[in-house]
Amino acid sequence: MRGRNTVRENEHRQTIVLFALVVLASSVGNLAQTGLNAMLSSICAEFGIAEGVGQWLTTSYMLVLGIVVPLSSYFMGRFRLKDLTLISIALFAMGALVSAVAPSFAVLFLGRLAQAVAAGMLLPLVQTIAMTRFPDGRKATAMGISGIAMGFAPNIGPTIGGAMVESLGWRSFFWLLVALTVVVGIVCQLSVKRRDDASYPAGFDVLSFVLSAFGFGGLLMGASEVSSYSFIHPFVWAPLIAGAVCLFAFAKRQRSLENSLVDLAIFDNREFVDGFWALNCLFASFMGITLLVPLYIEGLCGGSAMQAGLVLLPGTVAALIANPLAGLLVDRIGARPVTLFFGVCLVVGSCLMVACGASTPLWAVCAMQGVRSTGVSGLIGPLIAWSLSGLRGRQISDGSGFGTAARQACASIGCAGMVFFACGGALTGEVAFHAAFGLSAAFSLACFAIIALRVK
Repeated sequence: MRGRNTVRENEHRQTIVLFALVVLASSVGNLAQTGLNAMLSSICAEFGIAEGVGQWLTTSYMLVLGIVVPLSSYFMGRFRLKDLTLISIALFAMGALVSAVAPSFAVLFLGRLAQAVAAGMLLPLVQTIAMTRFPDGRKATAMGISGIAMGFAPNIGPTIGGAMVESLGWRSFFWLLVALTVVVGIVCQLSVKRRDDASYPAGFDVLSFVLSAFGFGGLLMGASEVSSYSFIHPFVWAPLIAGAVCLFAFAKRQRSLENSLVDLAIFDNREFVDGFWALNCLFASFMGITLLVPLYIEGLCGGSAMQAGLVLLPGTVAALIANPLAGLLVDRIGARPVTLFFGVCLVVGSCLMVACGASTPLWAVCAMQGVRSTGVSGLIGPLIAWSLSGLRGRQISDGSGFGTAARQACASIGCAGMVFFACGGALTGEVAFHAAFGLSAAFSLACFAIIALRVK
């Protein structure tokens, strides 16, 4: 009996170490996604390119995430968790190194693509480990900790990016990413034992992958062009329609395959469907803010990149606390009271920011952003844990992967809409930013409505 307990304790310890390392690696991936927003101007100036071209460094990252993430179930069925983690970390470190020494924009772009592929492999892995390796009563706590990668890291990205580009130059940011991933990779190799945990035969249907890639890629591509063209421009509506058609065809094909790329029976589960839409609205609301706040501070208020990063900082600190706290509370008192409380924080903070103008004190913007970020961070982990709680076996990785891909697409659409109102629409000045923040508030209200009506 003592021997069995020792084995279980060792396995649990290994799970905690692997989970912590994957959370850290995923955090670095999300840090890379948003941190570049604060340094695009410097990169464009160094390589002598237009800002529209430079924007592809962030657009392509989201595109690749949307293409790779749905493959997560295939990767987890084919590879051991340790091997998959090390492959992802090595690929990310290589991409960051290429970007750090890039002699041209094209080389920098290729490095970003490698980083995005690695991040797309890691993001669903965090959620799957939390929901399959931890016992009932600790799953939400684990998911709350994983929320650090999804809520804290994207929020702190612009702060770190703004500070580093002003003090050490934009290349230093990629050197930081290299250092972080190398350390995580070494610790993973030395401390985590390899287990035979590729638990199901993974099928790869080429047509399904192509339809998924063009589906999510089309949605992301169309959304990314909203800031440059009007909604009625073919560069916007054509990719959106093509993406929607491809996703419809993808869904029909998955239903007809015996060993599908994604088991869409996950949508037969009520909790998953409700959580799916609530999380889509949440990500559409908050990811765009990491880009909108710097535009607001630097464009309307005349501030610097450093000031924009500092405005986001209090919310980032609040997010670091709210993520694990919310998960712990869900395991203690249930999902409904926790999500209602943090949902109120989200709505209050988002609605107050609608009134922000050129004369609004930065401390007030900091406070509003802090309340809003607390709400976001307190919702991510509990909503994901609640949405996946009714799934079993392979469906957990399918729900995690497909849900993550959908959230990336919705985040891109929300971000594009906010940037369009702020910079590319018929509105100008304060009114434009009122509309942009208003769109974020509308998504927040939709998320809260689903929570209030459906979460039990």
